[in-house]
Amino acid sequence: MLSPSYLPSEYQQLPDLPGVYRYYNKEGLLIYVGKAKNLKKRVGSYFNKNAGINQKTRRMVKEIQKIEFTIVNSEFDALLLENNLIKKSQPKYNVLLKDDKTYPYLLLTKEPFPRIYPTRRVIPSKGTYFGPFASVKAMNNVLDLILSLFTIRTCKLDLSAEKIKASNYKICLEYHLGNCKGPCEGLQDESDYLKDIEQARNILKGNLSLPKTHFKESMQAAASALDFEKAQLYKEKFELLEKYQAKSLVINPNVDSLDVFSIVSEEKYAFVNYLRIKNGAITLSKTVELKKKLDEPDQELLLTAIVRLRDQFQSDAKEVLVNLEFEDSPDGLQLSLPKIGDKRKLIDLSLKNALYYKKEKALLAGETKNKKNRVLLQLQKDLSLIELPYHIECFDNSNIQGSNPVASMVCFKDGKPSKKEYRHYHIKTVTGPNDFASMEEVVLRRYKRILHDGLSLPNLIVIDGGKGQLSSAVAALKSLDIYKKVPIIGIAKRLEEIYFPGDHYPIFIDKKSESLRLIQRIRDEAHRFAITFHRNLRSKGALGTQLTTIEGIGENTANKLLSHFKSIKNIQKATLEDLSDQIGKDKARKIFNRLHP
Repeated sequence: MLSPSYLPSEYQQLPDLPGVYRYYNKEGLLIYVGKAKNLKKRVGSYFNKNAGINQKTRRMVKEIQKIEFTIVNSEFDALLLENNLIKKSQPKYNVLLKDDKTYPYLLLTKEPFPRIYPTRRVIPSKGTYFGPFASVKAMNNVLDLILSLFTIRTCKLDLSAEKIKASNYKICLEYHLGNCKGPCEGLQDESDYLKDIEQARNILKGNLSLPKTHFKESMQAAASALDFEKAQLYKEKFELLEKYQAKSLVINPNVDSLDVFSIVSEEKYAFVNYLRIKNGAITLSKTVELKKKLDEPDQELLLTAIVRLRDQFQSDAKEVLVNLEFEDSPDGLQLSLPKIGDKRKLIDLSLKNALYYKKEKALLAGETKNKKNRVLLQLQKDLSLIELPYHIECFDNSNIQGSNPVASMVCFKDGKPSKKEYRHYHIKTVTGPNDFASMEEVVLRRYKRILHDGLSLPNLIVIDGGKGQLSSAVAALKSLDIYKKVPIIGIAKRLEEIYFPGDHYPIFIDKKSESLRLIQRIRDEAHRFAITFHRNLRSKGALGTQLTTIEGIGENTANKLLSHFKSIKNIQKATLEDLSDQIGKDKARKIFNRLHP
């Protein structure tokens, strides 16, 4: 039984009423928000049965330490409250709607001679906001239409009656271009200006019929008065409105405002498309991705998306078309699944958008993967390799006049560094600056260990150096009987030639080739790794020598400090107290005085 020990007392308090419940973990964090027609039955379903509960839900139930609930009047109110709580707290087990954009609005300001301009900040006291728009392009199309039809000012002047009367302003270029009638100089009174604003407001609401009627009547009145120039102007504006409406008209324009939602689901994600219809025109199209958390059914996911998107885009449409059957529509939300006619065509159109979004996401994921493989495929082709070089290892030596000879091996997998598999090597069997013998030693040690541990060999070995270093590495592979089982190449620094074992002449890969850049990157990383190791050894040796010259300080003390502080810089930065904690006050004072004369 999943029921925790505290459940009976809290469970008895739950009413048989609609509401929202909240689950908290032992840290007091909100981990899940849910809605219910009947709080007692819904919450009890998590704890009173084992069958039908998936593994993710079981994991969540084990975390629950506290339950809170809020009673509401209807299931629809529960939906709204749940949406607000999820937006505010983002509980980890609730469905994640992957859409964190700030959408643009068009603001109709509250001021004398109101302006209309785009914004992303909503401050209700500034005026009336229309939107949000799903894209900047869609918003600009509407704004351009309004500014083409009406003479609305774009300046930021304070056009109060007092300032206009005081002649504080002068008309600008917009007046001379015919885009403004000069209210700043009192050339247009506010009542006339507000007529244009009222028609613009209708367009912003998606109601194009009233502006069309306005321009048609004005055109006829001007023609009757034999003012044919003005009649032509109104005719052009009427046709512009008709052209704009024709672009988005999808069904009978007499169809009332409604929302259309469709869902396409897969194992971990669901994709929901939203179409907002006004007077037969699509005024908004938006597709969102939902990440499943508890293997939620599609009906629940769709209902979640409907509430969030309608809230986000401030929809008040009474009818909502969906592509799934719902046994009961929540009170206050009329859900319907049309079978035929124009409304069915809208469902099919919405579904097509959702499927297209899903396909684009899959293609994008595939392109990312293909881009990663493209370089490896090109490298495979350039080097005539049998296998894709998914696993590449590169070796480099480092020494200065034979001091502290070291080597490095770096590993790249899938074209990226696999740093946990990088290795440093102290050269043990070679005396003096002998790069060839040093290379043979480290390659032999590396693959002898690989074979001993039963690990997989790389798909390609790269040696930093020309034919000499390559021949030494090949000798090591031959002694282990794995030569020709693993492709091996050398890269010489001078002209970036690629050498194969036994070939007298190198091959040249195009300098702009991605495959050559990958080999260079791997070579450079091996060189950097070897140089860094060598520099650290020299620094340690220098400091060790410096410390051991102090009376009373031996190698054990120097090594102890290096072991604790990890680097030379840290020892030099250490305070006298820090050093004293490790090696005692007397030794610490001697070292501190030497390092800080």
